[in-house]
Amino acid sequence: MKEYDVYVFDLDGTLLSTLEDLAASTNYALEKCSMPVHSLDDVRRFVGNGVRKLIERAVPGGETNPRFEEALSTFKNHYMHHSLDRTSPYPHVVETLKSLRLRNKRVAVVSNKFYAATVDLCLHFFGDLVEVAIGEREGIRKKPAPDTVEEALRQLGAGKENAVYIGDSEVDIETACNSGMPCVSVLWGFRDRAFLESHGAETFISDPRELLDW
Repeated sequence: MKEYDVYVFDLDGTLLSTLEDLAASTNYALEKCSMPVHSLDDVRRFVGNGVRKLIERAVPGGETNPRFEEALSTFKNHYMHHSLDRTSPYPHVVETLKSLRLRNKRVAVVSNKFYAATVDLCLHFFGDLVEVAIGEREGIRKKPAPDTVEEALRQLGAGKENAVYIGDSEVDIETACNSGMPCVSVLWGFRDRAFLESHGAETFISDPRELLDW
């Protein structure tokens, strides 16, 4: 593993195990709108491109469904009140972030989760270990566009010359490529190795502490 100055992390499936809470809020919204619910594995396949795309994939007919916006709004409201029910950092994530910061590395989180939830979760679980947390918001394109990564680097006052992107999905691989940064794909998240390899992943870790093995 190469040593970098800046470490930009995805959130869901990379730093935090969020799938159960995402699935619970998705199915709550679907039930409230009299729609069929989905399994955990279904929701695992749906996530990665932001909340709107998650609900579009979960709702029959997607955005053409007349109750789509109601389901989306219901999901957001429920998730903001229940995002901590079952969510927790993956093993060794917190100690790895602490070690990076002790080594004077810059750390940011860039997520397609909506902005308020991204900031709240990072503050709750990581405090000042994460210097910048950016989620989906109006006026900036979400991943895999490079915009949120570039905004994170701008807020850090850092360049991408010695920065690395760490994520668990095909969206993260594409985001790193579009940002002109190397990508490290994690094997504990929402996608398996074969899937990631089929989308161009080349560097893998199975434990966060491997980021420290220079």
